[in-house]
Amino acid sequence: MHKMISILGLSVAVAGCAYDAGYEVDSGTFGNATLNNAQIQTGAKSYVQVLGERFAREVPDQVNFAFNSSQLDPTAQQILRQQADWIKQFPEVRFKVFGHTDKVGSPAYNQRLGLRRAQAVVTYLTRQGISRNRLEAVSSLGEREPLINTPDRDRRNRRTVTEVTGFIKRNQTLDGKYAQVIYREYIKSAEPPTTLSADDSSAFEN
Repeated sequence: MHKMISILGLSVAVAGCAYDAGYEVDSGTFGNATLNNAQIQTGAKSYVQVLGERFAREVPDQVNFAFNSSQLDPTAQQILRQQADWIKQFPEVRFKVFGHTDKVGSPAYNQRLGLRRAQAVVTYLTRQGISRNRLEAVSSLGEREPLINTPDRDRRNRRTVTEVTGFIKRNQTLDGKYAQVIYREYIKSAEPPTTLSADDSSAFEN
């Protein structure tokens, strides 16, 4: 009987903790933060790699373009808004945008076109509230690194890629910065979701 009461008491106690810190952070990857920090400290993996892998995993890291164009279509703009939302979560981090083209046209022209594409992405990200000093000088790889090795037009090759490149100047060394990022998100995960009261919801009625 005593054992049953203890179990029931434990159940009530657990039920009362609706939002434990970290309850949303672990989605089958519990311990990755510790592993990543250990790898960083031993030199097996850099903090740039860790955040870069996370960025590429959580949001699309590239957008595509029409032939001979650096205009951002609605799909590209939607992806860049996702990138901007992610970037805003990590004010310590810097990024670089690489422009690519397919192999149609001269190498010199494609170099310039790739640069225009990268510049278009950086301009759009700054309009979403990303500080320009967090976006390193854009770069063009032109036609040198195609995803699909073909001399023909291929939309998959006409792209930009956004990558994590490091921390802003005041955070150039590790000094626990990646651990701070993880800890900040760990604490944030304990915050209950924002809900509207009946009075609040009436403000949206029209």
